[in-house]
Amino acid sequence: MNPTDVFTLHRGRRPLVVSVPHVGTAIPADQRHRYTERALTVEDTDWHLDRLYDFVRDLGASLIVPRHSRYLIDLNRPPENVPMYPGVNNTELCPTRHFTGEAIYRDGGAPDEAEIARRVERYWRPYHDALRDELERVRSAHGHVVLFDGHSIKSELPWLFEGHLPALNLGTAAGASCDASLRDALAAVLAGQHRFSHVVDGRFKGGHITRFYGRPELGVHAVQLEMCWRCYVDEDKPEQWDQSRADGVMPLLDQLVRTMIDWRPDGRR
Repeated sequence: MNPTDVFTLHRGRRPLVVSVPHVGTAIPADQRHRYTERALTVEDTDWHLDRLYDFVRDLGASLIVPRHSRYLIDLNRPPENVPMYPGVNNTELCPTRHFTGEAIYRDGGAPDEAEIARRVERYWRPYHDALRDELERVRSAHGHVVLFDGHSIKSELPWLFEGHLPALNLGTAAGASCDASLRDALAAVLAGQHRFSHVVDGRFKGGHITRFYGRPELGVHAVQLEMCWRCYVDEDKPEQWDQSRADGVMPLLDQLVRTMIDWRPDGRR
């Protein structure tokens, strides 16, 4: 398979790379028989984030977008399939359950170890090879790079977490994945508005991409934003684009992205 069938990559000129690893919706024809009818609707997609963050290209940032659904393979899980959040329910490298806990696969349809390994090589690894290479290209050009990993999720999912999530959940692996001054600058942007509730390093501290690539001592600074669907779509119909809701959150996303682009490790702009 050609890597361009797995993802699209826009190469920018500024020190920011944006990844949206869960926007893909495709499930290959030779795998569809494994899934329940419900699963084929790919309900746990990070709906429309490629459209929502498309503006970053005009600001000079790089943007990498996958084609395939997280139900095929989760690009934000480690290839070793280690749980991201020990002690609570998690979905796997090749998820077997919806975020509500029900099975994704028909009886006997879940992938075995050989199939999981095949999916890693065909779908997971090309995305990560491209992301790694783009981060290195940008870091070499600017002396540092910020990786922004964008996600979205339904506000209430009892199988995964208790209660009602804040609208915006910024994750920096508890401060380990980026310089403290970048974390503080982004937290200040969130604190400077009152329309959207927010938290820093709460339930969602960052998945594999944030934790693995975030190496501030090497000039790679990674942050994750888990945004509730309610910020930009109707949560009962998330697959439908909602321009009026999107218009409400876009100025804040623009401010966050510009902050990441303008930030410098030495404090200069």
